[in-house]
Amino acid sequence: MVEPKVEAPQDPQPGRSASVQTIDSDPSLSPEPTSIASRAWSHMLEPVRPSGFAEFELLLLTFCTGIQDAISFPDYHCFASNQTGNTVFLMLAVILPHLNGEMFITANIGAALGFFLLGGWTTGQISHLVGPRVRLWLVGCNFLQSCLVFGAAAMQYVHGANLSGADAVAVVALLAFASGSQVVQSRSLRMTEISTAMATAAWMDLMIDPALFRRENRPRTRRVLFLATLVLGSLAGAGIYRSAGSWVAILVSAAGKMLVTGLYLFNSTDKPKSTAGQDAC
Repeated sequence: MVEPKVEAPQDPQPGRSASVQTIDSDPSLSPEPTSIASRAWSHMLEPVRPSGFAEFELLLLTFCTGIQDAISFPDYHCFASNQTGNTVFLMLAVILPHLNGEMFITANIGAALGFFLLGGWTTGQISHLVGPRVRLWLVGCNFLQSCLVFGAAAMQYVHGANLSGADAVAVVALLAFASGSQVVQSRSLRMTEISTAMATAAWMDLMIDPALFRRENRPRTRRVLFLATLVLGSLAGAGIYRSAGSWVAILVSAAGKMLVTGLYLFNSTDKPKSTAGQDAC
C-alpha cells in the first residue's frame, strides 16, 4: 500500500531563512556591541580628529614645555626641549672642552640631545605601527611622558638640583625623552605650527607668511598662539623657580601633562570617509 505523500509546509516568507542564516554567518551584519566595556574599548581605538580642542591640548603641552626649559637651563646649563642650543653647545664641547663646567656641562647636553632624539624616534616608529592618532595610543603615550616628568620632579625633591653628576644626567634624560615624545604628537595631530617645543621655525614661518595680516589665516593664528603660550610658560616657570624651587616647577609641568592625558578621552573622533560611491562604480 502506497503511503500518501505529505508535502512540507512552505515558508510563508521565502528567503527569510536564507537571510537569517546570512546574518548569522556574516559577522559584519551582526548587531553592534552595546555593553559599556565594548563601547569604551571602541572609543579608545578610534582616531582622534584634529580640531580646536586638540589645538588647546597642544598649547597646554607647550605651556608645560616652557616651564621645563625655564628651569633646565639655570639648573643644568642645557635645554630639555630646545635642541638648537644643545647642538651648538655639544659642538663647542668637542672643539673647546676646557669650557666644560663653565659655559656648559657636556654630560647634561649629551643626555638632553640623545634622549630627546630617542624619545622622538621611539614614539614615531611605534606610531607607524599602532596608528599615530589612535586615542588609546595618545592617552598611553602622554601618560608615560607625564610619569617621566613626575619622576624627574621626585628626583629633584629627594636629591636636589645638582649641576652635574649622575642625578643631573638622570633628571635631564627623563625630561628630554618626554619632550621628544611630546613633539611627535603635534605632527600626529597634523598641527605642525604648534610643535610644543621649537620656536625658531615658528618665528620665521610667521614672519614670511604672505597672508600674515589676513583676517582668516589659521596657520598664522596657531603660530602666534604657540609662541605666546611658550613665552607665558617660560615666565611661569621662572616665577615658580624663583619662589618655590625647580622641583615644584617640574611638578606643575607634569600635572599639566597629566591633565592633557585625561582630556584626550574627550576629543572628537575622525570619522572615516564614506566609500559607498567608489564601491558602486
